[in-house]
Amino acid sequence: MSNLKRVLITGSSRGLGKAMAVYLAKLGYEIVLNYNHNKEAAEETLELIRPLCPKASVLQFDVSNRKEVAEVIEKDIKEKGAYYGVILNAGINADNPFPLLEEEEWDKVLHTDLDGFYNVLKPIVMPMVEERIHGRIITISSISGLIGNRGQVNYSAAKAGIIGASKALAIELAKHKITVNCVAPGIIESDMTKDLPIDEIKRIIPMRRMGKPEEVAALIGFLLSKEASYITRQVISVNGGMI
Repeated sequence: MSNLKRVLITGSSRGLGKAMAVYLAKLGYEIVLNYNHNKEAAEETLELIRPLCPKASVLQFDVSNRKEVAEVIEKDIKEKGAYYGVILNAGINADNPFPLLEEEEWDKVLHTDLDGFYNVLKPIVMPMVEERIHGRIITISSISGLIGNRGQVNYSAAKAGIIGASKALAIELAKHKITVNCVAPGIIESDMTKDLPIDEIKRIIPMRRMGKPEEVAALIGFLLSKEASYITRQVISVNGGMI
């Protein structure tokens, strides 16, 4: 695989994004890490993958800040060329029962998780098309976006929106041989799930265990591959059989 195949992973300083970065670096992709606040974690991930990916780099931006995202990504593309792949992994949650859900909890989750789709992809898509890169766009939704979840009306709305946006964009980009697919993880071991009642959760998962970040990363790796060139507009779940 050519190391010219650059892949941007948003929210990749730790957790699922970090697992993706490590897995894809092993496959030979040139990884572009993104972080917002945790510079130390991003640098640790960078050092971890550098032996596998000497040209790995880091971009700092907040996916909810449209102007900042555009400036950083446009500068990177101008200097190094369009991306081959983009993985929209950055996201947050702010859980609360709907009657108690505050305006800022709704706005912050929607601005980060859903607006990030537009903010990140807007400056990326046309360079892909113009350079005739048969690229890969992979968005990260959630089981909450497929079936909803109590206490997560805001998060479920954002993740369901990502599914709809991904399907629509897939139609637009298919003629350019750019695929757009959505991955919907179930309950995966991460910082976001570390405080959940694990024993109770396992009872609702047919496989009776939580997923591992590497299991999601493996699917991402396949969707980026040449072998996945005829797969687009799909939502693929990694959830141990929950739905």
